[in-house]
Amino acid sequence: MESTDPLTKGTPGTDPLKHDSLTNDPLTHDPLTNGPLAIDKLLDHVQETPARLGRTRLISVDGPAGSGKTTLADRIAARAEARGLHTLVLHMDDLYEGWDGAVRGFGLLRDHVLKRLADGREGRYRRYDWHLGSYAELHVVPVTLDLLIVEGVTSTDRDADPYQSLRIWIETSNEVRLDRGIERDGEALRDHWLEWMRWERDHFATENNRQRAHVMVDGDPTLPHSTETELVTKSVNLTQDSAAS
Repeated sequence: MESTDPLTKGTPGTDPLKHDSLTNDPLTHDPLTNGPLAIDKLLDHVQETPARLGRTRLISVDGPAGSGKTTLADRIAARAEARGLHTLVLHMDDLYEGWDGAVRGFGLLRDHVLKRLADGREGRYRRYDWHLGSYAELHVVPVTLDLLIVEGVTSTDRDADPYQSLRIWIETSNEVRLDRGIERDGEALRDHWLEWMRWERDHFATENNRQRAHVMVDGDPTLPHSTETELVTKSVNLTQDSAAS
């Protein structure tokens, strides 16, 4: 029976990636039991950890494209703001230099936002305009933030470890992710999506982003839960040192 996974279906032997399904790889497969977890409990934990960006605490939300990172980050931000925390969500999509620019985007985050905040200076970055194909207006990340949430592929790369209070990984199947991407971006970008999915798989394997996460989240949960105040976890390990690699 032919695989429905967009990274594995096709003629065997024509692509070395065809036999390397993400859904059967330990990078993205975990037999752990799911369960609802209140977002406020995670925020309690974060507020109990030392701030590593001056007065600011950092939550990073990583995972494959289309897994639900932006939605999750926005929900965490809403709960943080409800408890009076001055919060900002930074999207890695605004830092990438196009489809091939994720590594540079992380470098900009590290050097111009995280390191500057840690030194007591405001972070700065220019938003990448995907339609114009160039960097556009300047954005400032103030030193007065209580909480910075960075969401996107590469946000939990190892060089960010010293600054993070919490690393979250969210995932779902390749099929769901690709369907979401095509619905958002259009059929014309399918090849770009497939190439990105292959690239990020290799990048995650190198950086061990999933294995180093404190919390793993189901990006397409079926368990009953409050979508505004809870997330469905695959695993939780808040005892490991957030600054450790």
